[in-house]
Amino acid sequence: MSPEQITSVKNYLCKRFATEGITIKPRKVTDSVEVYLNNEILGLLYIDDEDKDDISYDLNISILQQDLDA
Repeated sequence: MSPEQITSVKNYLCKRFATEGITIKPRKVTDSVEVYLNNEILGLLYIDDEDKDDISYDLNISILQQDLDA
């Protein structure tokens, strides 16, 4: 993902979730980034840009049972 795409998605997520606590960190692979909420990893965000006229993003959030039990 480009720096412009990362900024755009970050701004969208902050607005959508009504928080400024979201940060996005690039990964070594270019098809995804790490999404953090208040410095804790929230999930991975993937980009689907095979069709340059129809780009989409997929936020994958994993929730562990042990986190629910805590």
